[in-house]
Amino acid sequence: MLQDLQAQFLGSTIGGLVAGSIYALIALGYTMVYGVLRLINFAHSEIFMIGTVTSLFILISIAGGGSITLGVFGMIAVLLLIIIASAAVSGGAAVLLEQVAYRPLRKKGATRLAALISAIGASLFLQELFGLEIIEWLTGKSGRVQQNAPRFIPHDELFHIGNGVVRTDHVFVIVGAVIMMIVLDQLVSRTRIGRGIRATAQDPEAAVLMGVSIDKIVRLTFLLGGAMAGVAAALYIMEYENTDYRIGFLLGIKAFTAAVLGGIGNLRGALLGGIVLGLVENWSSIFFGSEWKDVTAFVVLVLVLMFRPTGILGESLQRARA
Repeated sequence: MLQDLQAQFLGSTIGGLVAGSIYALIALGYTMVYGVLRLINFAHSEIFMIGTVTSLFILISIAGGGSITLGVFGMIAVLLLIIIASAAVSGGAAVLLEQVAYRPLRKKGATRLAALISAIGASLFLQELFGLEIIEWLTGKSGRVQQNAPRFIPHDELFHIGNGVVRTDHVFVIVGAVIMMIVLDQLVSRTRIGRGIRATAQDPEAAVLMGVSIDKIVRLTFLLGGAMAGVAAALYIMEYENTDYRIGFLLGIKAFTAAVLGGIGNLRGALLGGIVLGLVENWSSIFFGSEWKDVTAFVVLVLVLMFRPTGILGESLQRARA
């Protein structure tokens, strides 16, 4: 066991950082919506799925049924293209979801349970819509089977850290995720939009008296959270090169676990929770085998809810520093 740990630890750590970066980006959507509305948006996992399908469609269109061979600038250009497109489509889908599934309930003063049921219904609807119609329409293949994306960034070894191998795609995922999370954190911390989001999260009634439009802030919150899920989707397609209509289910649960682990409602907590969860998952596979990685996420969620329900940081969005 000790020999396995020594041989696989660094490699598992690198894999955990890559997976954790994607979890963290998706978790930002959960944590922002919860911070503003006190709502667990379980349909957010399907917003991520929509982003992966968008990236897949663009790559298939570029490849024309074959492989993609690009230079360095070409690879960066294609990556930026699928990131922007997926962020735009996922952000738009999130805004539409809010308008259709949540806003009517909010206007009528419905309970949080009603909103939660609406979220679950929207999640199932989007899964089946893409599984039955959309994916087949975009790719020409059955939406019920796994869709494979052409590789456009080679998974070449760049360097070693002990026994761990750092590949080109690893660097793109980690750097891209960190940049997007820094941008979002600064947006919420330092801009007028961010002040509006934090004011709405802290005291909606007072925010209205100060001239803040709650509907606009909620719309922006869903847009930003959806865009982050779209970025995560593009990085996921680049790294794992596949998707299907149910891809968001398990990843969504893991991202929600990451949000709870870091302290749901806290943007930096989502980053921390995603990285910690990715590392714990990969480290657990050393001891228990890779087939137990998914179980680890559920165990972590239960333990956090039992012993520290506020998460590692335990700070809500509305209490973030101005």
